[in-house]
Amino acid sequence: MDERITPLRQAIEKVLPEVEGVIGLKRGPAGHIAPHLFQKERPQELNDLSLWPKYPVPDTMRLIQKAHPEAKLGIVCRGCEERGLVEMFKHTQVNLKNVTLIGLECNQDEATFCRCAKPYTLHADLRVGAAIEGVPDPLTDEFAAKSPEEKLAYWKDQFQRCIKCYGCRNTCPQCFCNVCALEDETWVPTAWLPMPMPPMYHLVRAMHMTAKCVACRECEETCPAGIPMAIQYRLIARDVKEMYGYETGVSMEAKPPQLLVLADGEFDKTGLPH
Repeated sequence: MDERITPLRQAIEKVLPEVEGVIGLKRGPAGHIAPHLFQKERPQELNDLSLWPKYPVPDTMRLIQKAHPEAKLGIVCRGCEERGLVEMFKHTQVNLKNVTLIGLECNQDEATFCRCAKPYTLHADLRVGAAIEGVPDPLTDEFAAKSPEEKLAYWKDQFQRCIKCYGCRNTCPQCFCNVCALEDETWVPTAWLPMPMPPMYHLVRAMHMTAKCVACRECEETCPAGIPMAIQYRLIARDVKEMYGYETGVSMEAKPPQLLVLADGEFDKTGLPH
């Protein structure tokens, strides 16, 4: 049994009297893992508390808050999920005022599986597990070393397998536009397989992920074609850090670059709120 399960259960039990529920992962009767709202009225459910595989729980909290905006909640979140909540907060998708963050620090195997540079939390009210250093991302580094011609050939080969199922968009906690450009025939025509070049679906989505991707890899995990699309988002994140000094989920105060347009039209490069 994972050595983190007992202290995580204890952390949830500590928080439950103060909130209406804690969002975490629960093993169902058939062995399937899914998000669950643990409540103090049903303490026995904590016996089925689970840690893995991870799930995009930030979006679960967004849906609960949409229906019950005044609810006091707790949520078990890994480093990437915490970053997701921070960015969703900045884009007014969640309200963290009444939320207790229970940080679940990833172990070495989990960090390696996700090629994660930041497998730890920064803003959690309680933490379970020991924080570890980030691990290399060999896929992204290998791609970055390719020539422009090799990069083009690589993505042509990858996107030929795309069936445009919208799974990457649907599972991404940072995709929350009221009107999605990916459903606009002007940009992404339907009924075209294999995907035409240039692959507008992926180009438009990559643009929308600028300064929003939190490196959770839910898009890759969901993709039935096995396309390593997190590569492009992580390289964009590197550019954003280099150009604007912005990293998703690190600061609760720093504004994302795409929100830094002042009333007089000037662009604020400080990353500070006004």
